[in-house]
Order: sequence, then C-alpha cells, then structure tokens
Amino acid sequence: MSFSSEVKEELSRQVGSARHCQIAEAAAIFRMCGQVSQNGEILTARIENPDVVRKFEVLLKRGFQVTPEVSLRGGVHILTVRDRASVSRILKAMKLWSDDGRPEERADFISSRVVQNACCKRAFIRGAFLAGGSISNPEKSYHLEIVCTRVEQAGQLTELIGAFGIEAKTVLRKKYHVVYIKEGNQIVDMLGVMEAHVALMNLENVRILKEMRGTVNRKVNCETANINKTVSAAVEQINDILYIRDKLGFDKLPEGLEEIAEARLEQPEATLKELGDSLTPPVGKSGVNHRLRKLKELAKALRDDEEESL
Repeated sequence: MSFSSEVKEELSRQVGSARHCQIAEAAAIFRMCGQVSQNGEILTARIENPDVVRKFEVLLKRGFQVTPEVSLRGGVHILTVRDRASVSRILKAMKLWSDDGRPEERADFISSRVVQNACCKRAFIRGAFLAGGSISNPEKSYHLEIVCTRVEQAGQLTELIGAFGIEAKTVLRKKYHVVYIKEGNQIVDMLGVMEAHVALMNLENVRILKEMRGTVNRKVNCETANINKTVSAAVEQINDILYIRDKLGFDKLPEGLEEIAEARLEQPEATLKELGDSLTPPVGKSGVNHRLRKLKELAKALRDDEEESL
C-alpha cells in the first residue's frame, strides 16, 4: 500500500462527532466527486477509492439518515441518491440549495457558513484530500496536492488551509488547478490539521532519519575533503623535498629544515601535529607549517634558477 493510500485509509476512519463537521466533510467530497441533476431529484458521486466510498456512505447515513445506492462501473464506484426530498435535505444542509428550490451553482466549493468553525475547516480539508488529494512517499520526496477543477475552488481551498498557518500554493496542470505543499514541516502540519496522527508520526520518523543521514553525509564529505586536502598538500611537500634533496642535498639545509624534510619523507601520511610531535624537541603545528613553507619557497627558487639556466 502506498503512503498516500495509508493516509486515506486512516482518514476514512476519522469521523467528526458533530453534525456540522460531518456536513462540511461530506460537502467537500460531494463538491470534488459529485453532481446533481438539474431538477434536483438525483444526486450522484463517482469515487474510485473504496475507503473514500465507505467514508462518504457513513457521512450520508450519520449526517442525513440517507443510504445511497452503490454500484461499480469500470473500477469506479457510483453512489446515488434518487429521492428528491433526501437530495434537497442534503443540499440545503450544505448550503447548495437555492431559494427557488433548485440546486445552486457555485464557482467555488462551498458557502463560508459551512466552514465557519475551525473544526469544520479541518473536516472540509480532510474531505477534499480524500476525494482529490495525494501525498508522495516521504522516503523519496515531500509533496502533497489536491486537484481542483476551477481556479475559484483552488483559491478557496488555499485560503482554508492558510487559516492553519500553512502556505499552500497553486499551479495550473492541463485543465486542472492543483493546490500543493512541498515543505516537509508544512506537510506534517497539514496531516495534523486533517487529524491523520499515525501518518504524521510515520512521516516525522522518516524526516528525522533523513536529517540524520544528511548530517552524517555532510560530516563524512567534510572529513573526506579535509583528508584530500591534507593528502594533496603532503604530496606537494614531498615533491618539493625530493627536488631539494636531488638538486641541493639535505646537508646544505639549516638544521630545522633538514629535520622536517626527513620527517616528512619518513611519514608521508602524517598530519602537521604528528610531524611536530615526532621532532626533538617537539614543534607546534605553526612551527612545522613555517618550516614546510620555507622548503616550498626554496624548491621554487631552485626550479626558477634551473629554468633561467636553460
């Protein structure tokens, strides 16, 4: 089962105890997946996910005492309410029934009266995600989205999500308007808003492990870079020392330079501190670095003299 399916399965079991929250969530699912006949006699909803089907059934039964007919066609579940009195009762509760006794047409999702309370906003967002949302596997990436058919719907949903301090964005994808969140911490907050607490903890665990891996990798990369830098410097120092030995000889060097030159050749992989500790008496890192710099300058001078003589 995908992470997105796990989240929806958990949300399908989350039913608000208050009727106004049940109405808000049912309204979200209906507005995402449903339609009503022009005369208001038949309400239908086309839903693929079986968990969402069961959730919509429960909401209709608890909130409106209506049991829809359910049929399966081409892998899609068709939920149907054929009684005009039941349809009008549902739509009136959802504020989708006009004063002249007909279904109301709206560009956005729902009347603000249906989502006045924070709990109803949570329920509506949960229903919208169940009906038209998805979330990527957090092991691979952080991405949550809800697909809307109209720009007004995407705008209203973005506003509802923003009421909880979450910054959702919208993008046009073909003919759909997609509300999406890409920040890991914001997706965690979104799962909390929808009350998917198990999924929230699972995602947090993944985030912690990814952050730990990232920290370890950064440290390893840093240490590897330092090792490479040390090795490169040591190779350059040895090349200079060998050149001085072949062209000038160590016996022509001051005692301190001769000592550090021989120590470097004997310990090609040693750090500056290790080189300094091997000398008698021991020399600090700055002292070792100073002597090696002098050897580098001497090797450069010898090479320059050789080039001029050619």
